[in-house]
Amino acid sequence: MKRLVLILVSSFCISSIYGQHLEIKDPALLTLIDEESPVIKVSDGYQFTEGPVWNNEEQYLLFSDIPANTIYKVHPTGEISPFRQPSKNANGLTFDSEGDLIIAEHSGRQISRLSPNGDYASIVNNFNGTAFNSPNDVIVDSQGAIYFTDPPYGRPKDATDTLGFNGVYRFFEGETQLIADDLFRPNGLALSPDEETLYIANSGQPKMFMKYAVSKSGKVGMGEVFYNASDLDGEGNPDGIKVDQQGNIFATGPGGVLVFSPEAKLLGRIIFPETPANLTFGGYGMKTLYVTARTGLYSIQLK
Repeated sequence: MKRLVLILVSSFCISSIYGQHLEIKDPALLTLIDEESPVIKVSDGYQFTEGPVWNNEEQYLLFSDIPANTIYKVHPTGEISPFRQPSKNANGLTFDSEGDLIIAEHSGRQISRLSPNGDYASIVNNFNGTAFNSPNDVIVDSQGAIYFTDPPYGRPKDATDTLGFNGVYRFFEGETQLIADDLFRPNGLALSPDEETLYIANSGQPKMFMKYAVSKSGKVGMGEVFYNASDLDGEGNPDGIKVDQQGNIFATGPGGVLVFSPEAKLLGRIIFPETPANLTFGGYGMKTLYVTARTGLYSIQLK
């Protein structure tokens, strides 16, 4: 079991509390986060944390440790235990409307489904007969369509059994649609509250967040730059993305977690002791931001 404990905050036990770590670019940031809200280390001792997702019905958090080949569960009591091991080097995680866990598997090279009763199955594992590179992040819309990214991060650098491009896909009713194949490293992705805009993080150069119009029929338009983060200082690449109910975008990127307005204005950054990779909303009232950052799992309370 991983190291924890000391004080009970946001339903979970914690190991460390850090000072306030906000870089304010616009006062609007303070309508989302209290200036005095501390960064909390929930747990540490991992190899590389990723893919956090909150189960609001049962009030627990899941996250991946990719090299450890494990999905961990943070129980409501604060205890942390392996949830799925081996996990086929799972990365991104999300829940569908049925409560099934949808998993992006690096070494499994597929998107899979794990039901609450333990039934496990592959959903989609190839494009036009060729295995995916290493599915990275995954989301599900209100109609059940699955969107996912497929960069080569989970493959050996000299691997030749790849598609030859790094794609973004939409899978719905048995059909796999290629949304984009021109991004250097498509990574995290999220939909706007009205599901009319798809945001995708492009890791590496250029460090960009892209946006794509989505029609009611599910057709995805051409991409355009939402925000170019190439000139921001600090470690880290565009990676995980989440969108709040007002359409504000929280995304890991250079220097920490970047917070944008729906109009692409950078409101500020939340700075963590380690470089963040991904994030999710959770906790009471969905007002806690959980962040996976290298060897640790962190949180900060939102307004």
